[in-house]
Amino acid sequence: MDLTEVQAQMTGWVNEAASAFQKVPGSAVLIRYVRSSYQNDPVRSAIELILVLFFIRYLLSPSYSTSKQNFIKLTEDEIDELVDEWVPEPLVLPQTALEEQETEKLPVLVGPTGPKSKLASGKTVTNLASYNFYNLNANEQIKEKAIQTLRTYGVGPCGPPQFYGTQDVHMKAEADIANYLGTEGCIVYAQAFSTISSVIPAFCKRGDIIVADRAVNYSIRRGLEISRSNIKWYNHGDLDELERVMQAVVKEQAKKKQLTRRFIVTEALFETTGDMNDLPRLVELKEKHKFRIILDETWSFGVLGRTGRGLTEHQNVDPTQVDMIVGSLAGPLCAGGGFCAGQKDVVEHQRISAASYTFSAALPAMLATTASESLNVLQSNPEILAQCRENIRLMRAQLDPRSDWVLCTSAPQNPVMLLVFKPDVVKARRLSVGDQERLLQECVDESLANGVLITRLKGMPINSSIGLKGGDYTVQPALKICITSGLSKKDTEKAAITIRHAVTKVMTRKTNNKLGLPAA
Repeated sequence: MDLTEVQAQMTGWVNEAASAFQKVPGSAVLIRYVRSSYQNDPVRSAIELILVLFFIRYLLSPSYSTSKQNFIKLTEDEIDELVDEWVPEPLVLPQTALEEQETEKLPVLVGPTGPKSKLASGKTVTNLASYNFYNLNANEQIKEKAIQTLRTYGVGPCGPPQFYGTQDVHMKAEADIANYLGTEGCIVYAQAFSTISSVIPAFCKRGDIIVADRAVNYSIRRGLEISRSNIKWYNHGDLDELERVMQAVVKEQAKKKQLTRRFIVTEALFETTGDMNDLPRLVELKEKHKFRIILDETWSFGVLGRTGRGLTEHQNVDPTQVDMIVGSLAGPLCAGGGFCAGQKDVVEHQRISAASYTFSAALPAMLATTASESLNVLQSNPEILAQCRENIRLMRAQLDPRSDWVLCTSAPQNPVMLLVFKPDVVKARRLSVGDQERLLQECVDESLANGVLITRLKGMPINSSIGLKGGDYTVQPALKICITSGLSKKDTEKAAITIRHAVTKVMTRKTNNKLGLPAA
């Protein structure tokens, strides 16, 4: 092949490449720019070419040197020595002195839970540490139904709902709860804690807005974290701040011309403080700013209202105005599991979208029957609720106004009484959170020594460590006293006096009088 043929071949390749390049969109503009740039300033074109080549090489080159050894080479003995010295971090942090003490003194019940319970030590105590508010655990009508169901259906469904674990008693329990609350439908979960942790992410997704009270319980916070929604917080019980947050959300979305699902997530009776929410105001704000409400009635279902229907009955709110009502069947109903009630489409959506419903075995048939029968007992015997509320009044009368050390933060209708140290006591004695926990545990131990079983407010730490920014909340240490209608008025007052004397005895000990300050 001579020079002429080579030139012809090269010219053909160049023409083909030029023809292919001209088919690329925008190629004509680039060619025109290069030609004008070369004619006006060929040096500039050469520099630009060099810069382009340098940029391509920079992108393709590794971020570290491949020719230099940038590490220290260790001998085999040095490697073995480092391996022997390495100590992995513990999976669980060691227990504190208070936790060890509490574990050692953990009371163990023998036999059924009731107003009077027998401990493994042989001692019989007044039990004010369980959620057996109406002593339904000893109700013969409920026990007979439970035994009959156990003999008919066995101990468990051995399968998840919607596949091969749904039984007719589950459908009946759901219908009974829906009729009891006055909603279109209801879905029953097998575990109370995971109910709202699954309900929230079943409806709230990435990009949605959730406005939540800072004092919401740990199970709600787990649901918020799983949902990966945008979480906005408002101070506990401050509905004026809630409205400001909602207004800011609406204004921001209008400015960006975007519309997402917006929710308010809160509790009826708060687990960490015991106080009550203002549902009529929440509904008003919801309607005004176009939000939806997810209301956790774990501690108010079966408790508030004339017949125990919860916060909606107690504050005379139509339950259909609350988008989702979530509650527990494991507390005053003495059964197990949880539920979510609302519109029919809201309920049916959870049957395929709620993780703890779809991927858990169904609620045992005996517990479903127990829940239905307990609701029937509450509706037919409203005097049970009245007796419990009378005992709450008697307990509060002996503790809150008469004690120099503690006050009750719970709502007057709440059978779970939370007693915290008075602010002046904390300030005068300079009590840290750890000091308060220790003193309260001593109060629990002293009460138990005198025949009354109570406990402390316990739970997972509520802070931003679980991935929720800006949601820090300090839970004040508290004694937890659970009132029951199973005790007579005399026994209730006697237990209250025992607890008050136990608190006084602990707080007047010289070892607990911090900094040698005089007793309050």
